[in-house]
Amino acid sequence: MATPKILTTRNFLSSPRGGFLCFSTWMTPPTSHCHDPILTTISEAIKVSPTKPLHSSLKRILPSLTPNHLIDLINLNPHSLSPPSLLSFFKWLSTQHHFRLSIHSYCTMTHFLCTHKMLSEAQSLLQFVVSRKGKNSASSVFTSVLEARGTHQSNLVFSVLMNAYTDSGYFSDAIQCFRLVRKHNLQIPFHSCGYLFDRLMKLNLTSPAWAFYEEILDCGYPPDVCKFNVLMHRLCKEHKINEAQLLFGEIGKRGLRPTVVSFNTLINGYCKSGNLDQGFRLKRFMMENRVFPDVFTYSVLINGLCKEGQLDDANKLFMEMCDRGLVPNDVTFTTLINGHCVTGRADLGMEIYQQMLRKGVKPDVITYNTLINGLCKVGDLREAKKLVIEMTQRGLKPDKFTYTMLIDGCCKEGDLESALEIRKEMVKEGIELDNVAFTALISGFCREGQVIEAERTLREMLEAGIKPDDATYTMVIHGFCKKGDVKMGFKLLKEMQCDGHVPGVVTYNVLLNGLCKQGQMKNANMLLDAMLNLGVVPDDITYNILLEGHCKHGNREDFDKLQSEKGLVQDYGSYTSLIGDLRKTCKERQKR
Repeated sequence: MATPKILTTRNFLSSPRGGFLCFSTWMTPPTSHCHDPILTTISEAIKVSPTKPLHSSLKRILPSLTPNHLIDLINLNPHSLSPPSLLSFFKWLSTQHHFRLSIHSYCTMTHFLCTHKMLSEAQSLLQFVVSRKGKNSASSVFTSVLEARGTHQSNLVFSVLMNAYTDSGYFSDAIQCFRLVRKHNLQIPFHSCGYLFDRLMKLNLTSPAWAFYEEILDCGYPPDVCKFNVLMHRLCKEHKINEAQLLFGEIGKRGLRPTVVSFNTLINGYCKSGNLDQGFRLKRFMMENRVFPDVFTYSVLINGLCKEGQLDDANKLFMEMCDRGLVPNDVTFTTLINGHCVTGRADLGMEIYQQMLRKGVKPDVITYNTLINGLCKVGDLREAKKLVIEMTQRGLKPDKFTYTMLIDGCCKEGDLESALEIRKEMVKEGIELDNVAFTALISGFCREGQVIEAERTLREMLEAGIKPDDATYTMVIHGFCKKGDVKMGFKLLKEMQCDGHVPGVVTYNVLLNGLCKQGQMKNANMLLDAMLNLGVVPDDITYNILLEGHCKHGNREDFDKLQSEKGLVQDYGSYTSLIGDLRKTCKERQKR
């Protein structure tokens, strides 16, 4: 039988792995007869392919094969070939350089595979088509899939197509596929709709996910309160509390009943946004609807009250929780402990900790760190160290925060020796010092007048890749200036500037104070000019430092005048006018 010639427009596509090399877009020709000898030859070749290579069996007819023959073979399958053997032939044919598969071939094979429930193989083929067609191709590929429906028809093919676009990251195309399915009155692939929704949520695309979810719900997708809860949680995290409230309202409209998780999600959102009143209103509303608050509900509200400093109300709510038979967990206890420690009542924090132990609730590292931080802030280092021993005995390992808080507490209390011992322990445990620990040690050294050690620690900080802030540099500069080493202070100033810092008025005031104490008034005035040129605005402290310098190192006859002006000079004009007048008076005295 003569093979009809088919005019096609071809798009050649290369594949580095020798996969599906290319396809063309063409009009489907009339179907060949099922007794076409070419189809019989191909079928026989496929059957014997385990023992005889296809290339050898089809050598004679291979040059005359067209996509039409492949489509007829798939649709008619006159010799009842197994789906895997037909797929193997399809893949083999795609590797033949003189043969070009059409998109119609791919779509036909996809229909065939879906009919035989070979969905992963079908998706692999459509994934290839999608990868070649790219973004915004849903309409054309959907049309090709629709046109390729022959003897094998399965609605699963549209589910596979949606998944192919979803897995390729072309979410707008996947949504477009859904809309086209709906437009053509085909069966909605709900499973693929759910898969797309989950992917959108995983990628934090909350607004598109909610819009799509509304769309599929309107098409009969079964509403799920868990999905509403996940959406509300994400909106609350994005600080879209009003949208979350509207979504909460949708739960009832869709015939569902809000769960305790639904209420908790919204209550948590309101508490984190600082709207405690609305959080408590929701608690009352949930109880009216016979949805009873759980440990999470109370913990969230207690946390909100603690953050607002309403510790009495937080304690009352805690008691209410216990009276309802709910057992507070470690989060609830830690929240209350933190609330008291933040307000400087570490003693009350310790009382709650003891209550926690009596109830058999095991503290974690966060609980201990909260207490240790509170105790260090009130200067109770002995109790803080006892807690470190206690947490170790309970099998908990002190972390970077534990050690850092202890170092900071010791330095603030002037116990530099203990701070250095703790540092040694950190190094021994393989824990690297952070910005807070380095800064605390530098502050401690400066306070004790050990500026050389302070500078050495600053160098270690830099070597560790931690950039000191302006305040840390200024501490060390101040330490050197107090020791009379203003030169080193200026060296550090230059280092700051080279490191990208823009020193502020506090840093310059420290240097000015150092110069004035040494009587270097000329240099002090020059530094003042440099400040102004760099755009650093002097404050009243700046001028008072300068006036103090002039008082101590100027003419004694001008002392009373300068003393009376201290605290009144607040700008550069007043300062230069006052100093100018004094210099003029000084010159007149010298002439006499």
